Amino acid sequence: MKKSLFLYLFILAAIMNVFTYAFFSRKSSEDEKKWEPKLKKANDSTLVLYNKLVDEAYFSLERNENAQEYLGNYDYRKLISDLSDTILDMNQNPKGNSLVPYEQVNDSKFIINKVKVLNHRWIIADFNDGKIWGEVLIKYFVESDNKFTFERIDSQLYQPQTTEE
Repeated sequence: MKKSLFLYLFILAAIMNVFTYAFFSRKSSEDEKKWEPKLKKANDSTLVLYNKLVDEAYFSLERNENAQEYLGNYDYRKLISDLSDTILDMNQNPKGNSLVPYEQVNDSKFIINKVKVLNHRWIIADFNDGKIWGEVLIKYFVESDNKFTFERIDSQLYQPQTTEE
C-alpha cells in the first residue's frame, strides 16, 4: 500500500512537472512574440537618435579630422577647453563680452552662455542679457604663444517675444 501511494505521488509529481514546463515554455514564447515589436521599435529609435547625434556633431572640431590635422601638435580637446574658458572669461568685462557687438541695454550686459568650436578656425556662440538672445560667429587664431585672437564674423540678435495679456 505504501509503495503504491509513493508510486502514485511520483507519477502525479511527474505529470505536474510536465504541465508546468509546457505552460512556462509556451508563456515564454508568447512573451517574446509580444515584446519583439516593442524591442524592435526601441532599437530603431535608438539608431535614429544615434544617427541624429552623429549628424549634429558633424560640424565639430571633435569629429573633423582634417581640422585636427591642421592644428598639428595642439591637442584639439585642450584647444576646445581653452577657447571656451577664454571666451567665457571675457564675460567678466563690466560692459559685457567684447565679442558681442551690441551695447548694454538697461542694467543687463550681454554675456556668452554657450560656445561650440566648429573647426580649426570658427566658433559659434550663444549670448543673452536675460531678455534678448542672439548668436555670434567668431573666427579665431592660435598665436605662437598659445594665446587666441578673435575676429567677429557676424552676429544675429533675436527680438524678445512680447506676451499679450
